[in-house]
Parts: sequence; C-alpha cells; structure tokens
Amino acid sequence: MEGLATLPEAKYVGAWSRRESSVNDFTGRYGGKGYPSLEALLGDTAIDAVYIATLPDSHMYYSIAALQAGKHVLCEKPAAVNVKQLDAILNVAKQTGKLWMEGMKTPFFPLYEKLKTHLENDPIGDVGFVRAGSSVAGLEPNHPNFSYQGVGGSIMGVLPYEAFLAFDWLGEMTQINTMGQFSGKEIDMFAVVQSRHLDGYAQLYCGFDLHGKGDALISGTKGHITIHKNWWNPVKATIDYLDGRIVELEEPFRSGGLQYETGHFCKAVADGRTESPVITHQLSRQMLGMLDAARQQIGLKFEGE
Repeated sequence: MEGLATLPEAKYVGAWSRRESSVNDFTGRYGGKGYPSLEALLGDTAIDAVYIATLPDSHMYYSIAALQAGKHVLCEKPAAVNVKQLDAILNVAKQTGKLWMEGMKTPFFPLYEKLKTHLENDPIGDVGFVRAGSSVAGLEPNHPNFSYQGVGGSIMGVLPYEAFLAFDWLGEMTQINTMGQFSGKEIDMFAVVQSRHLDGYAQLYCGFDLHGKGDALISGTKGHITIHKNWWNPVKATIDYLDGRIVELEEPFRSGGLQYETGHFCKAVADGRTESPVITHQLSRQMLGMLDAARQQIGLKFEGE
C-alpha cells in the first residue's frame, strides 16, 4: 500500500479476505472499503482490477472469478499450484479479453532496468550461467510458508524468483535436477535446483531452515555480473569485464518496491493489453513448469494433484 500511494494512475478502493479480522485490520490501517464477501468486491463497478495476494492454493479460483466478473488481475507468484491450473486461468483470460499478469517484482526495479540498459551498449557477451538463491531462516512456526494446505514450501515460496532470473537470461529449460529436504514438515524446507536451458546452465537454491540471503551471479563470455544481496530487491550490481574494467551500478528503490510492477500492470491495462510484454503468459508457464518439475523430483504433491 505504501508503494501504491506513489502511483497517480492507480487508486485503492477496498479489500476482502477469507478472514473478517484481516479485512478489518487492513482497512483500519489503510482505509478503503471492507467488503463482506468476494461477490460484493467483484460486483463493485468502481473496481477495474484486482490484486490477489492470498496463499497459492486459491490463486486459480480467485483469478478466474475476477476475470469472469470483468476485472483485470494482478496475481502474486506463484501463478497457481501447477501449470494445469495456470492454463485454466489463461483460457478464461483469453475468453474474457482481460489482462492477467503474475506478480514478479524484480524485473521492474530501477536497478534491474538500469543494468539491462547498460548491457545494451556494453554487453558481457553470451550469457551461459546463472547462480542465485535465497534461504530465509527464523520465520515464526505458524508462518503461511509452512502450510501444506496453503501450498507452502521453499520451492513454491522462494524458487519463483530464481526461476525468473534463470529464464530471463538463459531461455527455455530443457533439463532439471532437484534435491530437497522436508526437515520433519509436510513441505520442503530446502531445495537445490540445477537446470539446463537453451543458452546455458543455472544453479539455484531456496529454503527456510538455513540462513542464506545471497547475491546473484550472471556469467558471460566477456564478463560477469554480481547483483548484490538482496538480489531480488536489487539496489547494486557490479560488472567485471574480461578486459579488466569494473563498472558499479547503483539505483535505490522507493517505498516497498512493489509499485514498479503495479505501475507496469496499470500501463498495460491503459494500453489495452491482455498480456504483459515482460511477464508474459509463456514466461509464467515456464516458471511454474520449473516448480512443477522440482516438486515432482523431490516427491512433493499437494491436495488434488
């Protein structure tokens, strides 16, 4: 909400949650209308678009309901429980002609855009390797990321960021090998993914029971990039060129950073788009496909799969 306030093209109307206490707390803090039901929210003609920030178990249901009610949808990552669910969402999006976009904040941060612009004129050659990860220890035992029913776990909660980086720099995935541990819970608490792509290889990790908020490495034939921690909320990058040059890029972000993806979403709506040109529907399918394959390899299935 802090970031939304910085966007003149967007206006917050109200909120709904499965828990009435959550709605009351949210509207008490940020104002707006508290809706008594999902139907009431989706029936309000003052609302053009819906931001879905629930747990992944309900992303498909709420996305489809909102699209069928004539609303554009920005849905938090991961897009759904699996690719089959995502395809169901995308079919409805196509039928209704509304914009559906998965929320992925990293590519819209000022530093990431500055890095991409710099490389257009001073490239690091052909990129062939990406290494990235994050493991966030110390979460409360009742944290939603630990909920099996809510489709939690490190692969679903953390790996989408690493998946984005791998696909953005290396293209389509052709092979994957995953190791993971459950640490006494129903969901994975740590996983290591090695993937092969059309343009190279990626080594990725995600977790909740080890502390490892890391940087990201992107290696090319003429140099390599380090996106310093926390790389998924990028502020600083160092480019080491083969010829000995070192270029430092720094670009702070305002508020919480989510306003950049929201601004992109709002522009896509204003432009009449039904798909983001950055987080395309195909990219969302690729990222979720990696999550599907990783879970299958460590033996993690959710209810209904």
